Amino acid sequence: MHLRTRLKHLALTGAALAVVTASLPGAAAADSGGRDHRPSDRGLSAVIRYTEYGVPHIVAKDYADLGFGTGWAQAADQVCTLADGFLTVNGERSRHFGPDAATDGSLSSAATNLSSDLYFRGVKDAGTVEELLATPAPAGPSRDLKELMRGWAAGYNAWLRKNRISDPACAKAAWVRPVTALDVARRGFAVSVLGGQGRAVDGITAARPPAASTGEPVRAPDPERAAAAARDLFAAGNATMGSNAVAFSGATTANGRGLLLGNPHYPWQGGRRFWQSQQTIPGELNVSGASLLGTTVVNIGFNDKVAWSHTVATGVPLNLHQLTLAPGDPTAYLVDGRPERMTPRTVTVPVRDGAPVTRTQWWTRYGPVVGGLGAQLPLPWSPTTAYALNDPNAVNLRGSDTALGFGKARSTQDIADTLARTQGLPWVNTIAADSAGHSLFTQAQVLPRITDELDRRCSTPLGRATYPSSGVAVLDGSRSDCAIGSDPDAVQAGVFGPARMPVLRDTPYVANSNDSAWLTHADRPLTGYERVFGTIATPRSLRTRGGIEDVAAMAERGRLTVADLQRQQFANRAPAGDLAAADAAEACAGALPGDPEVCRVIGAWDRTVDTGSRGALLFDRFWRKFTGTVRPADQWKVPFSPNAPVRTPNTLNTSAPGFAKALTDAAAELRAAGIPLDAPLGAHQFVVRSGQRIPVSGGTESLGIWNKTESVWDAAGGGYVEVAHGTSHVQAVGWDGGRCPVARTLLSYSQSSNPASPHYSDQTRLYAGERWVTSRFCEKDILRSPALRVVVVRG
Repeated sequence: MHLRTRLKHLALTGAALAVVTASLPGAAAADSGGRDHRPSDRGLSAVIRYTEYGVPHIVAKDYADLGFGTGWAQAADQVCTLADGFLTVNGERSRHFGPDAATDGSLSSAATNLSSDLYFRGVKDAGTVEELLATPAPAGPSRDLKELMRGWAAGYNAWLRKNRISDPACAKAAWVRPVTALDVARRGFAVSVLGGQGRAVDGITAARPPAASTGEPVRAPDPERAAAAARDLFAAGNATMGSNAVAFSGATTANGRGLLLGNPHYPWQGGRRFWQSQQTIPGELNVSGASLLGTTVVNIGFNDKVAWSHTVATGVPLNLHQLTLAPGDPTAYLVDGRPERMTPRTVTVPVRDGAPVTRTQWWTRYGPVVGGLGAQLPLPWSPTTAYALNDPNAVNLRGSDTALGFGKARSTQDIADTLARTQGLPWVNTIAADSAGHSLFTQAQVLPRITDELDRRCSTPLGRATYPSSGVAVLDGSRSDCAIGSDPDAVQAGVFGPARMPVLRDTPYVANSNDSAWLTHADRPLTGYERVFGTIATPRSLRTRGGIEDVAAMAERGRLTVADLQRQQFANRAPAGDLAAADAAEACAGALPGDPEVCRVIGAWDRTVDTGSRGALLFDRFWRKFTGTVRPADQWKVPFSPNAPVRTPNTLNTSAPGFAKALTDAAAELRAAGIPLDAPLGAHQFVVRSGQRIPVSGGTESLGIWNKTESVWDAAGGGYVEVAHGTSHVQAVGWDGGRCPVARTLLSYSQSSNPASPHYSDQTRLYAGERWVTSRFCEKDILRSPALRVVVVRG
């Protein structure tokens, strides 16, 4: 049966819901907060087929209809989280939640609602996103993407009009309101600048000329302290997002076709959750995978020929320009000796139970003046000096076009061609495999064009400290010859073109676990890229080292299948345990002569973080304390060697100050909480859903666990009582020569954050049991689903 005929048949005979849209009620329209015109959903429609675990398969005749179905389906699962995000990008959090409350951090680093609102209202008042939408492709978004956004907003609004919200997080809340395509684009902008302006929101909104200060002396940043702060700020181990991904070429697999395992580590709550779907326009697009909430496309996924995933990259998507201020005027700066006035951006934010708050931000030719990058890296505005932030992703709204191109790709070469054409990814690497047996790694980021030569020629004393340590360049803003140049193959000014990106193709494996591109394959290190992309020949994280050990052994063994990828995901091996547990147990008797139980438990631990592992919790608490108090250089007896980056450093330094105390404190902590030292991990690492404990495996970054689980410690509550971030949407994908990909997926926190939804914790229970969802990609498999439910949505 032809696909269109089959869909018509389903619409007539399935459990269909016809949605007839109507005009917004007058009250809702009046309470739109002055937002732009409502998108029309006239004539829009889509068919949504739900299969097991609430995964929607959305079919439409064009991009506007596909967006309509996607917006509807996302609203059905995540309306409160989505509505909260739209409040954020419209600068309305203080109005509804008060100015001093904290945000969830999903769309910026803002510490408070007021800081968030000041920034996003400033973006809105300046018409930044409207200008980007008006930019012709390829520098601006494509027509297809604009149609997707228009349809998404219409679908979201149609769901709101037709349905009663059952999620207690926003039921009957006045702040859940219709949105426009411009709101959807604003959310995309927020995601794009997460690593740049979004990282510096507090610094942008709090920056004040010295005349407005208390008059106290302004101290210049100390280069050594600033370098350490910048290094910590951009360290992968301190991030709330990360990932693993590996692609195997056909040389390693059982059938000569590629394999891909993607394991993003993202927050389990809030607006950076993933959501699963399949999007189909017959003859045009057919892709399955996961989308960040509020986005219109599949960000990480697969089709019948190619699969891809992303890992958060080490490239630094911002730089600073140190401004020399005009004498007597701190809001003017010198370029080649001539003064230029800063542009004030005065923003007013409505506040609940209070008068509106008005603040002024200051903008330069380089970007906004910032008072710091986080609390750890202050950048004081003095009578002589200020600092401006350059973020090239503030003019990049192309990320979804990149994802759309991936969805239509037929090979890893198409993936590379899409990256070269769209140049839209702000802060991730791409790892891909295809059915012909090819593998690909590329760090195709939108990065400021900071070459090492430019750094040597134009860095200020502060930059000469921060750039080597972290990749954060601080250039002399008083010299026009220090302006960032452009590459001829770049689609926008001031960024690197595709020819400068680190790339590795068709090696037996390519893997990344949030370290730089250097060790993508242990035997074929990548070099020759600029420092802003990441380091070369430096120590790797334990997660990188453990992952490389695992995937290199898999490639050497060969004959790999999707089942091997599934086993790797839940191997739960603790590289730190393999390196240090035996040494710790041996030295324990001398360090804790009166407490043999500690030594016995660590010595007997099986070096895994399965839910049944006994001793894992004790070692975890010890290891956090040891690595948190002992300098990295003092933790190991054998130092790092760039000639053996996977095997070094090694041999635990049990004589290091802090070793005995870390053991003593870990044991005392568990006993005080009433937790046996040899308790199984799952008894004290769990999440609670609908009043029931669900044990979860995995472990922290410092242990080097592939299946990363960064949990919230609450000794009084029984241990690790919630997952903050870690394994999220996992996909293991291959091909067997048939027309359908062989794919297994898992969304660790499930499709919906609504406790009333049947899909609130169903996949979380699968995750706890290390079980997978067999993806239904082809029509025959979708139609055979015992859970098949068909919804027809129309405008």
